[in-house]
Amino acid sequence: MTWLRRFRPRGHPSAILLVVQLLCVVLYPFIEDTDYGRTALNAVGVFVLVLTIRTVEKTPGPTWISVALAIPVIGLLGMQSLGHMEALLPWSAGLEAIFYFYAAISLIAYMMHDDQVTADELFAAAATFTLLIWAFTHLYVMIQALQPTAYSEIGTLRSWSDLNHLSFALLTGTGMGNVVAVSKHARSVASIEMMTGLMYLATVVTRLIGFTMHPSRRKPPSHTED
Repeated sequence: MTWLRRFRPRGHPSAILLVVQLLCVVLYPFIEDTDYGRTALNAVGVFVLVLTIRTVEKTPGPTWISVALAIPVIGLLGMQSLGHMEALLPWSAGLEAIFYFYAAISLIAYMMHDDQVTADELFAAAATFTLLIWAFTHLYVMIQALQPTAYSEIGTLRSWSDLNHLSFALLTGTGMGNVVAVSKHARSVASIEMMTGLMYLATVVTRLIGFTMHPSRRKPPSHTED
């Protein structure tokens, strides 16, 4: 992990995680349709997992839980890439969704644990948003693997980028794009994501903005008498 500590900006692990995830959004369309697209996606996915674990280390959430979730994911991704075991996709996607949900919850706890807004907490607010998008994207991948007609009535399989775009649209509430949830199960998860995005903005982001714009509202530190 020494190389990763050097690569991470000191004091702002959430910033590098956010940048890497946004770079993935831009780069994935270039590699996912290539001959080794699946292997490349899995390799990048493992890198993002490691960065996320490094970010969780600064949160109140136990790091060992994220590590325990990441290890089987890495193993499943390796078997899919090297052994062409595509039947394992629902399992790896489901575990990745749980991993990213846990990371997002840990970051939310990190941002909510006090009334002091730091630069890293502002980066964490954006990184948490992308973590939630990643989590729901993997849920959609799992649903599509189990139900090929979940996002297309004619059974056209959507790419990771397509489902990631759908997740961005739903969590932000824009509803843009031609990728939509078709099946009942897919729509129920999509509804939950829309609600999650609304609640995240209404609670976490609004709270951080409030303390940033009005520092006087912060609670003064309590002093105990000797």
